[in-house]
Parts: sequence; structure tokens; C-alpha cells
Amino acid sequence: MLVVSSKEFREKQALYMDKADKGEQIVVHRGKNKAYSLSAISEQDIYFSPKMMEQLDKSIQQATEGKVTRIRTKEELSAFLDSL
Repeated sequence: MLVVSSKEFREKQALYMDKADKGEQIVVHRGKNKAYSLSAISEQDIYFSPKMMEQLDKSIQQATEGKVTRIRTKEELSAFLDSL
């Protein structure tokens, strides 16, 4: 883990982003009580990626068609979980 000040991060921003791209954990301190973690993210890390939207659309279609499992009691939930 690499810990830097916010001033140093501003001065060498590209360097620290390159290090994050290579998997290094970067912590940027700002003042006495504030710290931030810098890490690279991929398309998969974005919550509403195209793949996620596709999965949501499929789920909505299944629900519209009635292809759902309804669970109303604890017993039904237990039986469902046991079946997985």
C-alpha cells in the first residue's frame, strides 16, 4: 500500500494512476482526518453496465410472463433454499 498526501497526488497524478492500474493500492491523505482510496475499475465494476441492463431486462420479461417463484412463508423459503 502506498500512502501519499493530496498535494503529492496532484503533482504526480498520472504516476499514481499508473500504479493503481498495475494493482497497487493507493491511499491519498487530505488533512488530518480524511483519506481516500484510489483503485482502477473496469467496465464490470460499473453497476449498470450493458450486461447488467441485459440481465435486468431479462428478469423483467420473466416476471411479466409469470415465470417467478412466489415465497410467502418461512417454510416455503426454507424449501426453496434447500432446493438450490
